[in-house]
Amino acid sequence: MRRRHFLAAVPFAMHAAGSDYPKTVPGYEQPMFSLHRQFRAPVKIASVEYLRNGKTTFVRAISSDGVAGVVRTKEIDDFVPILLRRVIPAFVGKDARELETLIDEVYIKHYKIAGQPFWSPVAAVEQAIWDMLGRTAKKPVAELMGGMLRKQIPVYLSGSGRETTAEEEVDVYVRGVAETGTKAVKFKTGGRMSRNLDAYPGRTKTMVELARKRLGDSVVLYADANGSYDSKYGVETGRMLQALGFRFYEEPCPWEEVSETKRVADALEMAVAGGEQESSLWKVQDMIERRVVDIIQPDLNYCGGMIRAARIARMARAAKMTIVPHNTQTDAAACKMLQFAAATPNIGPHMEFPHRGKPKAESWYTPNFAIRNGMVDVPQTPGLGVEFDAAFLAKCERVTV
Repeated sequence: MRRRHFLAAVPFAMHAAGSDYPKTVPGYEQPMFSLHRQFRAPVKIASVEYLRNGKTTFVRAISSDGVAGVVRTKEIDDFVPILLRRVIPAFVGKDARELETLIDEVYIKHYKIAGQPFWSPVAAVEQAIWDMLGRTAKKPVAELMGGMLRKQIPVYLSGSGRETTAEEEVDVYVRGVAETGTKAVKFKTGGRMSRNLDAYPGRTKTMVELARKRLGDSVVLYADANGSYDSKYGVETGRMLQALGFRFYEEPCPWEEVSETKRVADALEMAVAGGEQESSLWKVQDMIERRVVDIIQPDLNYCGGMIRAARIARMARAAKMTIVPHNTQTDAAACKMLQFAAATPNIGPHMEFPHRGKPKAESWYTPNFAIRNGMVDVPQTPGLGVEFDAAFLAKCERVTV
């Protein structure tokens, strides 16, 4: 397939006063959201805090008008110094209407530490600010991101493990489909970054054949190898999945080995998916241009937040590709994926939603994001759409360095 150059850089501004050198930005960094039109007056970010209640952590952004946005975070406790010393100071005191620019500026200032330990804290701050903006405007975040295109999101069940037998794992999803009415599920194949080894010999073949037999043709099947294979074994496994009618094959090779992944994608008719670990938009652009994958799967946390994921969606849309964000969160943090999917035109037929049994009822937030008839409702309330119990938040410690 010929390389595409649909994301040409365009002139933006002078690099510095009096400079003869024009500053350029790639096409995917062009503005997407008209926040100045939606907010006539500045929305000043007065403070951003990192909160912890036991193992549950939050970022809270408060405007100078006293409007608070709160987001349940994902896996950033190991990155607290970066969050508190590098990321939060870049946003405090700024106008939240400039959120897209602020995301780029914090990267430019700290590009040498870029990667998931940097972008996950940026995502948490960005998402809290989105919640604050939505509450200020009294609109769901999806409306601020261009409009709510759908009020329910069809999902596929994920959360598959490798500690079970093949038979036990199929049982999990047979029950899950019966409980939720979901029409799609994803199984984990191989051994996870295992250099072609299965979780135990023969598990993958037994599991996927049994899954097709027990779930039937009415349920869509997906597979995730978590980088288990080299390209040769990845193609062999992919052809087995393809013959069973699996719809996509996720991360067949280790995520950094893009040439290996492309060899698998080129050899198969079935769609190959990937991108959840990648936080570089330049690398994602290259993956899309070279058609390393057919479905792009950024994680809304690892890639730096909803703005950067929306840029990836725009790249994919230009290449006529779908985007299916990686998602491991179903509690109060599920709102991020739902708002993003509600506003993004080129999402896939199902979004990822972990499920391994009926979720435990929680009392510290509403709503509970239950799957009904294979769908999850998008919150219609302001911000990201989650209300946290005030007493629960009041018990949080404010984390400092």
